[in-house]
Amino acid sequence: MESGAAVVELQRNSTNFANIVEEIVKLEKKIFPKHESLARSFDQELRKNNTGLLYIMDLHGEVVGYVMYSWPSSLSASITKLAVKESRRRQGHGEALLKAAIQKCRTRNIHRISLHVDPLRIPAMGLYKKLGFQVDSLIKCYYSGDRDANRMYLDFASN
Repeated sequence: MESGAAVVELQRNSTNFANIVEEIVKLEKKIFPKHESLARSFDQELRKNNTGLLYIMDLHGEVVGYVMYSWPSSLSASITKLAVKESRRRQGHGEALLKAAIQKCRTRNIHRISLHVDPLRIPAMGLYKKLGFQVDSLIKCYYSGDRDANRMYLDFASN
């Protein structure tokens, strides 16, 4: 990750909230197919009390990537989105975001974090495994009729 860039938690009361969300929604639309995108409901998702969003902004004020996570119960959390601009991948941004989200979950005493990932996304699978996530099961047709997902988890009791 470039020097000067840092993982930042999105705060609803920040002066640049609307601009950050607008940039993240643009990134969301570019990266994810329409049926997988939260672009339409992004603001609604962020209004939930049990949802957090971390992002990285570069030195030019551009959002490089983000991770959205939620904690539906006091014991478990989910990584709902992790995205990095295509031109900025393989530079440590995804790892920095994921580590920061894991740390946020740890401070809430979460016992398990889960996520879903297309098994064909080899770099993403590698990142998750590197940080201790394990494949729990394969879910057929999760994303669409011809796209499956691995359900993965990170269990703090075994980590």
